[in-house]
Amino acid sequence: MVAKWIEALTGSLEQKKQYKRDKARVEALPEPYGSTGKAFERYFMYYGGVTDGDTIVTMLGDFTDLWERAALDGTPVREIVGEDPVEFAETFAAAYAGTRWIDKERARLTAAVQAADGGGPA
Repeated sequence: MVAKWIEALTGSLEQKKQYKRDKARVEALPEPYGSTGKAFERYFMYYGGVTDGDTIVTMLGDFTDLWERAALDGTPVREIVGEDPVEFAETFAAAYAGTRWIDKERARLTAAVQAADGGGPA
């Protein structure tokens, strides 16, 4: 009963456990994969703005799988990300649909304009 109440406030405990496992997997990667993987994870958190826990966990899990495979095969980092790491990160993140923070702000802005306009379409 308490766990369900906590999850209602903070999100799925299983998602948090999976997130921590994936973070630990990236931490365990040999260099340069570990430090590069951590840099991408940080970028995903800032750029992606995904609010859906399932989407975040899936995206980071898939990314970790990719990085582990690259480390195992000895694939050079540049061969994976190409010449523009930002483009790689944003393309990777865009492949994962989900509600993003900006979606909430867009809805809030639209509602504010509608309210100011007497409730008509924005």
